[in-house]
Amino acid sequence: TSAQTIIREISADLETPISVYMKLRGETPSFLLESVEGGERIARYSFIGVQPRAQYIIRDTNIEIKDSHGIRNTHYEGDPTLFLQNEMSRYSFKSQPGVPRFIGGLVGYLGYESVRFFEPTLQSKMKRGHASTRLSASIPDGIYLLADTVISFDHARRSLSLIANVLEDDVESANRKLDEIESRIHRSLPATQPREVKPSKTISNMTQGNFEDMVRNAKEHISAGDIFQVVLSQRFTRETDVEPFDVYRAVRRLNPSPYMFFFDFGLVDDEPLFIVGSSPEMFVRLEGRTASLRPIAGTRPRGVDSAADAALAQELLADPKERAEHVMLVDLGRNDLGRVCEYGTVKVSDFFTVEKYSHVMHIVSHVEGKLKPELTAFDLVRAAFPAGTVSGAPKVRALEIISELEPDPRGAYAGMVGYFGFDGNMDTCLAIRTMVGRGNTFTVQAGGGVVADSNPTTEFQETVNKASAMLKAIDVAEQNQ
Repeated sequence: TSAQTIIREISADLETPISVYMKLRGETPSFLLESVEGGERIARYSFIGVQPRAQYIIRDTNIEIKDSHGIRNTHYEGDPTLFLQNEMSRYSFKSQPGVPRFIGGLVGYLGYESVRFFEPTLQSKMKRGHASTRLSASIPDGIYLLADTVISFDHARRSLSLIANVLEDDVESANRKLDEIESRIHRSLPATQPREVKPSKTISNMTQGNFEDMVRNAKEHISAGDIFQVVLSQRFTRETDVEPFDVYRAVRRLNPSPYMFFFDFGLVDDEPLFIVGSSPEMFVRLEGRTASLRPIAGTRPRGVDSAADAALAQELLADPKERAEHVMLVDLGRNDLGRVCEYGTVKVSDFFTVEKYSHVMHIVSHVEGKLKPELTAFDLVRAAFPAGTVSGAPKVRALEIISELEPDPRGAYAGMVGYFGFDGNMDTCLAIRTMVGRGNTFTVQAGGGVVADSNPTTEFQETVNKASAMLKAIDVAEQNQ
């Protein structure tokens, strides 16, 4: 299909991504993607998408398509990412120099249980569907928005670009759409009414005893030689009347990270569905032909001052358990990329660097390779999904053990969030530090890597600590009404 990208730059020195998103949100599904790079306090770009051209909702072999023609369902045997790949192959926009890193494309999430589409041996083993309780993550396998109009914030240049990707020579209507978006941006923000919100309590899908038994069980698998390591998680649930976007605003302030996102998918299965997250970890990225992933494993809190910070970083790098776990994940990453990259091109470009975030520091390595010429971003996802850092090693056996031990399907947790760009590029993160909002129920799931000498109580505490950063955002949003 013949296609062109129209970019209109407007001055935005009074606006923030938050104000623009609040003005544009409206009734349609929408998203906001932001990034604070490691160590920097400010992101280069934020991306906003409203009025998507289509929405694809994946439920097993059924794909529901919502677009200007209405709603229709299509039955797709096999791997639904092939369906998405076919949809995307109809649009090809060349990326232009000096253009923001994302110009439009498919944006959304793919849930953890989707691995069954890529690893047929897991088809019968993965938990799926609706667990018996209201607290389960009963959400579709994946949802993607086809974003042909994107608002890009360039924080370095204080400018706002309105981007329309025009299909079938319809330049006139694209410009009308941009006019309408521009006039909405220039309006003042509607006043928000304070809401009465009562503080809410958190419940887990298991007791501490259940969790510790699960860890002991996994350690038996490790000593039997089934696996080296496995990530086990618990899910926390809050029922609250808080406005989901206020939760995102609190997350953004409390826990800035390289991948922050807010999705409003509208009504899904007759209930509003939101996803809010601040993920520290890239899953896979494709820029040009360079495929990369960045395993993160090994954590320490930030120090009270720079001397304490440096001492903690040294201690982290010297810890044999953290080192062993990290090396295993780097090997797994090389292995995953090796499945889709040209022979001999996979290399580890950063090995064992310490990256510091708002509350913690991590050991990070960077693995990259050159994607084989006949493959696309979707092949890269299929080769590496789900990430080793949320599953274990060897991966397939770890996935089976997670399914045996955890009580509920994971849903979005440990899957991926991100975009497939019209220009062929892709950027995705792990769905960790991620909350799913269904109606007035929020769930957040957190896990930890279990190895041979893990202590069940320490592992339990680690999952509580990881989830508490996200749950604190709900507290803040409840108080700030």
